[in-house]
Amino acid sequence: VQLQASGGGLVQPGGSLRLSCAVPEIIFSTSTMAWYRQAPGKQREFVASITNDGSADYDDFVKGRFTISRENAKNTVRLQMSSLKPEDTAAYYCNARQYRWSRFIDEFWGQGTLVTVSS
Repeated sequence: VQLQASGGGLVQPGGSLRLSCAVPEIIFSTSTMAWYRQAPGKQREFVASITNDGSADYDDFVKGRFTISRENAKNTVRLQMSSLKPEDTAAYYCNARQYRWSRFIDEFWGQGTLVTVSS
């Protein structure tokens, strides 16, 4: 299963970027979607998640600056990033945790898209 992440790039501090991740419908409709990131030399860390019913959660470091959303008609999860800081530089990965009758059954990862915040 392939999750297709896109939208990364080079942006100046204070700027904005929007990441997108296209997900196969059978996965998207039954999954909590999330974004993780991994900076060079660091472990992968949680950024944000959104459930099927639209309930969102954020890491404290991005709260108020990033917004996660689901576009159900396109089976796409997005991450709108604003007020970007150099510390946000990382490869960003989309993640799908699939549930059936509220039980976790599988997990999928995208290939990562690189975000570089630098002047």
